[in-house]
Amino acid sequence: MTVKKSNTNDASRRNFIKSASIVAGSFMIVPRHVLGKGFIAPSDKLNIAGIGVGGKGESDLSEFAKNPKVNIVGLCDVDDRQAATSRKRFPKAKYYKDFREMLDKEKNNIDACSISTPDHIHAIATISAMQLGKHVYTQKPLTHDIHEARLLATAAKRFKVITQMGNQGGSSDGVRQAMEIHNAGLLGDVHTVQVWTNRPIWPQGLPTPSGKFETPKDVDWDLWLGPAKYRDYNPAYMPWNWRGFNAFGTGALGDMACHMMDPVFRLLPIDFPTEVECSIPTSWSPDGKEAKYPEGFPAASIIHLKYPRKDNKGTIDVSWYDGGLLPKLPDELLPGEAFGASDGGALFIGTKSKMIVDCYGANPRLLPSKLMKTTTMPKQTIARVPEGHYQQWVNACLEGYGKSKTSSNFEYAGPFTESILIGNLAIRSWNIEGNAGRKRLLWDAKAMKITNFDEANQFVKLPRREGWELPNI
Repeated sequence: MTVKKSNTNDASRRNFIKSASIVAGSFMIVPRHVLGKGFIAPSDKLNIAGIGVGGKGESDLSEFAKNPKVNIVGLCDVDDRQAATSRKRFPKAKYYKDFREMLDKEKNNIDACSISTPDHIHAIATISAMQLGKHVYTQKPLTHDIHEARLLATAAKRFKVITQMGNQGGSSDGVRQAMEIHNAGLLGDVHTVQVWTNRPIWPQGLPTPSGKFETPKDVDWDLWLGPAKYRDYNPAYMPWNWRGFNAFGTGALGDMACHMMDPVFRLLPIDFPTEVECSIPTSWSPDGKEAKYPEGFPAASIIHLKYPRKDNKGTIDVSWYDGGLLPKLPDELLPGEAFGASDGGALFIGTKSKMIVDCYGANPRLLPSKLMKTTTMPKQTIARVPEGHYQQWVNACLEGYGKSKTSSNFEYAGPFTESILIGNLAIRSWNIEGNAGRKRLLWDAKAMKITNFDEANQFVKLPRREGWELPNI
């Protein structure tokens, strides 16, 4: 279907592409903070613009604004209703609906961008800011597909900007305590990890929304769709439930694994899996026939990933459970003892002992729990982040590229996100004719492809609408 876009949007796209192309074609990107006129000394302000400023975007900007050295100078959202609170809180910030127009017009006033949009907008908004030399804080999951994750990791090195993915547990004390327990050898060699979450807490496992609805006057639906294939407006997607549909979101895995599996990637010598398989519940239509909903994620899933150890000491099996499904309770757990937190946890099984952590890697403890009293815990060897995840990024931006390191910079978050989204290849392949349900997919990370079921590779790099293409980096 051909969609007529407004002249304003066309002009914004042309102006932005022209500006970004000039910058991208330069031998070196020079951020504003290293130029004379816009130089940011530690005592000066960091000017941040928000792309997606309702919901999580609103709370993100509020966290940044706690720093007296931060100015919120730009706000962008396709939904005026969602942007209302941020616009009221930051009345001096200029407001836009199209982030490309904002970056084009405000590029000399912005030092950094906070991106908190639906998943399918993350990559294009982030790379657009990076091309102009802007530091970026992008909410999890970093990207919508695997190709985008690898692209952003590459771009972070090229454009030399400060980056951070919004998985706050990556800066927590808990994950660092867990790393120290592991590094001290108290677990032995970890060979199995089980991770679970109570998500989704939005509808999944449902048919594609249908019906005819009038687009609210406060919403620019075409901009909200961005690179996704055009479809008519439906209130079922906005502002929250898009997460359950693969055109816009990444399901429970994409939403929560960046929190729940972060300790796994920080503790263990792994990067990309070589095998992935899944199982999901069967859906049934009212007439008793099996129903397939290829545009949505299932109500629950179990995903098994096999990782080769980077130290060549065998493999590590990682299993993911969502939708209320749980792994078997460990024998060492005492009657009545909590198995993780209410929203999930992770269990590390080693050759010497087991360790459990709550969501975000909090509260690491050995099993059986009596070991916490009888075992000498290792001394602190890993620096903590007392300022927290948000202010760590702000401070790094103020200091300048190369002066300090953030917890989830894109060199870490890119491969981490890529590895997680491989699980969705298995989920999305479930309904493909010939897959016959459960199938073990073999992943070649170097070639970035499934080698034994080519139909799955269509989900590695998702199609994009004209005008929303990503650059070659």
